[in-house]
Amino acid sequence: MVLLIAAPLALALVALAMPSARRRPLVLLAGALAHAAGVLALLAAPPPAREGAWLAFDPLARVTLLTATALFLASAVYAQGYLARRADRDNRVFVGGLLVLLSAMTTVALSHHLGLTWVAMEASTLSTAPLIYFNQNARSLEAAWKYLLIGSLGIALALLGTFFLALAGAGPGGPKSLLVEDLLAAGGALSRPWVRAAFVFLLVGYGTKMGLAPLHSWKPDAYGEAPGILGALLAGGLTNFAFVSVVRVFQVTLAAGEGAFARDALMALGLLSIGLAAVFVVGQRDFKRMLAYSSVEHMGILAIGVSLGGAATAGAFFHTMNNGLTKGVLFLSAGNIHRAFGSKSTDEVHGAGRRLPLSGPLFLAGFLAITGSPPFGPFFSEFAIVNGAFGAGRYWVGGLFLAFLAVIFVGMAATVLDVVQGDPSDAPRVPGTGDSWLTAGPPLALMLVVLALGVFLPAGLKDLFGAAAALVGGGW
Repeated sequence: MVLLIAAPLALALVALAMPSARRRPLVLLAGALAHAAGVLALLAAPPPAREGAWLAFDPLARVTLLTATALFLASAVYAQGYLARRADRDNRVFVGGLLVLLSAMTTVALSHHLGLTWVAMEASTLSTAPLIYFNQNARSLEAAWKYLLIGSLGIALALLGTFFLALAGAGPGGPKSLLVEDLLAAGGALSRPWVRAAFVFLLVGYGTKMGLAPLHSWKPDAYGEAPGILGALLAGGLTNFAFVSVVRVFQVTLAAGEGAFARDALMALGLLSIGLAAVFVVGQRDFKRMLAYSSVEHMGILAIGVSLGGAATAGAFFHTMNNGLTKGVLFLSAGNIHRAFGSKSTDEVHGAGRRLPLSGPLFLAGFLAITGSPPFGPFFSEFAIVNGAFGAGRYWVGGLFLAFLAVIFVGMAATVLDVVQGDPSDAPRVPGTGDSWLTAGPPLALMLVVLALGVFLPAGLKDLFGAAAALVGGGW
């Protein structure tokens, strides 16, 4: 497991030291392949749990790392074509930063020590901020600073929450560490007021990294200005790992007897996030900022799923995979469209389906998938969550959930159809930016996986989502 963290870091150093900008993307691909091989090896032969270990390959780590390694591999292949077309920009920091981000995300997934989790989340913030500035213009600089400042504020609040959790177990009979297992074993011996305070600060802190409303204000700028590769890894990868951090704290809160309080907090932020996304998606003219509000929506869906418990929680973990892979489709294809037209506004972009015969239809298919249309995977994970709400007698939650989803579908449809349909002959054109297999092949592969997850869910994956849900009292 240590090698899974160390290998991307070592290759990041290689990328930073390598003089050839043309060959540097190959280091990114090597890191993606090595990480995928390591994750598959751990899945094939899971290491035994060791008492007191700071790293563990538990069901939460398996779900998120399986999603992230597939997304990162697709992004690394995409980068071979993308960076070749962006020879005007030095890719040294970009390639090195992506590999550091992969290492930080892996650490968050494997970490069972809440102090280490905090360090890894901070590393993800510091490694990502310079990458948002890749296009080196005023808007990307503003987005990078906003991300850095808001993300750092969230991390500072999470640090306070971590201290409060340590204080919760500092009394007689309580644990003297921040290992999740020690905190769970203490259970009712933890100080409940300190646990409540810790959960609030950690939910706000890591919720900022997730982009839950009203902590989401960095997302529209960062996703709108970042390259498509980074947008895919933020929306489909990093936000999932922030969600895992919240879930680990939620485990401790449940063990301390404060589950009802924590569920209500998650439910409130989840519904607020979906409701806010519904408001801002309608009439959105910038299709990359539209995807940012879609990300706010889906983080809210995850929070609602965990708060409901039962099968809805298993559906939430299924949704982490569906959302992560579908966001890869959307951001990579949106990046292709943005380059081909030189604009992100629907006032100038139309007819993408004709100009880009792969990326245009993929953007449309990704929209259908992310809005919960059958037969794609997100339909079934969202159905599990809404079915769990009605099954638990939370009819108002299920009703609001469906109403917000309907508004978001209509709002996104207006923007996406404006982009894909029409005659592109009078739209701006950037020469040499058509589809290629290196830039359109990765989102196509991800789209096929999302479709396959809807058509047939392997028993092993279903059991894995159930095992992850069981950690917080849920399950199929």
